[in-house]
Amino acid sequence: MAKVIVWNLMTLEGFFEGKEKWDLGFHGDAWGDELSELSSEFGRKAGLLVFGRVTYEGMKAYWTSAEEEGETKIFMNALPKLVASRSLTGSDWNNTTVTADIVGEITRRKAEAGKDIYVFGSAELTESLLAAGLVDEIMIAVAPVTIGQGTPLFKPNAQKRRYTLLAARPLKNGTVILHYGVKSAA
Repeated sequence: MAKVIVWNLMTLEGFFEGKEKWDLGFHGDAWGDELSELSSEFGRKAGLLVFGRVTYEGMKAYWTSAEEEGETKIFMNALPKLVASRSLTGSDWNNTTVTADIVGEITRRKAEAGKDIYVFGSAELTESLLAAGLVDEIMIAVAPVTIGQGTPLFKPNAQKRRYTLLAARPLKNGTVILHYGVKSAA
């Protein structure tokens, strides 16, 4: 059975993007050799990358035209990708499937044996998958910066959720990677 792992970067105050869509300037405060190596590790461990439509559009635009070379570009373009969208019906990005039934599709793919499923970005999608009980782990890189305003990673929710700390890893640049297991609602 594959695990569903959510990965994201956020500011100290919990924003995963700034005031505007794709305002990710704070990523530079977190990025370095250690995060680069972790990114390569994700590529080796992932069997499927999952995005919401907005994240997909930004990722596709960046990774299909990025001048940088390396492992991350290779795995982003080569790995199977699944996009949650009610408005898109297809994609011309290599190895990409679009679905309007993301909960059903993740449920099916999670039940299959294989490598883990990584959800990158996509706060609304993350909330949907958490509400459906499909997320096994959350990994967050907390950048040592505040930006004052932006989009929160976690959406307001009437339901309290609990997490189990699996690991906490400080990086040389002050970023901290928090790795949590998601407790089932009981």
